[in-house]
Amino acid sequence: MIPQSTAQVEPLSLIKHIQHSDDWRTQLRTAYRSPGQLLAALDFNRQQILTMTASDQGFNTLVPHAFVEKMAKQDANDPLLLQVLPQAAEAIAHPDFNTDPLQEASFNPQPGVVHKYKGRALLITAGHCAINCRYCFRRHYPYGEQRRARSEWQQSLAYIQQQTDIEEVILSGGDPLALTDSQLFEIITAIESITHIKRLRIHSRLPIVLPARITPELCQRLANSRLTCVIVVHANHANELGEDVAQACNLLRQHGVQLLNQSVLLAQVNDSLAALKDLSERLFELGVLPYYLHLPDHVAGTTHFFVSLERGQALVAQMQATMSGYLVPKLAREEPGKTSKTVYAKA
Repeated sequence: MIPQSTAQVEPLSLIKHIQHSDDWRTQLRTAYRSPGQLLAALDFNRQQILTMTASDQGFNTLVPHAFVEKMAKQDANDPLLLQVLPQAAEAIAHPDFNTDPLQEASFNPQPGVVHKYKGRALLITAGHCAINCRYCFRRHYPYGEQRRARSEWQQSLAYIQQQTDIEEVILSGGDPLALTDSQLFEIITAIESITHIKRLRIHSRLPIVLPARITPELCQRLANSRLTCVIVVHANHANELGEDVAQACNLLRQHGVQLLNQSVLLAQVNDSLAALKDLSERLFELGVLPYYLHLPDHVAGTTHFFVSLERGQALVAQMQATMSGYLVPKLAREEPGKTSKTVYAKA
């Protein structure tokens, strides 16, 4: 499970200053960490807050100010708010939903490494994110058991070095861009020293929810790498993609970083043709290729986000009928035990 943060919550009187801070670490440290604080920032009154506040089920509220700024005030159905606000429905148990729906534990040759797909290995580089999305498929992941001392990273990298068929290393988490520059750069340098690695892929929501993280220093380090660098951003709704995100994406592209997006198909958030079209078109404007549209994983506490395969196929078919092919993401699902994603054609 993503661990609780011990960072001090700043009073609401500091919000205006925080929102305009250029330091991403300050923005992360001062993110909203309770449903009440989040809802108050959106101008809900005390009674509304009491009505809308639900238990976080052990998965803490964490939302950066930059993301909240894109939400509509006093709109309980705002598609961005629904992604991050704890709901009473999270307490509903279902026999088909569990804490490890992808059975990742069976693909851990050692702590911190997931070797599930041929030619690729995934490193769990961070046990924390800049935002806690309520649909997260790793909301129950035992990050504390996977966390390793710096000296122990050599074991993970030694494993990758021994597997000479691995050509791509994927940094995941948590969120790898939630690491400091020194931590991240040390990992990248170590990966670069493994001669058979050709590509570095970073999966991150930070360019979307905390775009101040995309600094010139980070971009220059990626540009200087001998590896082909790909960042897969995670955006689910066009409203997430403001001008600050556009600037972050532009900076990455100027430094030669390839940008892809993967979304999760979420009930009441983006499960409509209009929402998906707007998202793909806005992503393409930002130089980001719509890549995957994931059916939600069967994670305990997320039944209210569920969208059926048939619904997903129908939506993708509508997109294919009305949009250029390069704007239509592949509908996919991670299946437990399988060594590749399952990609679905239209119904």
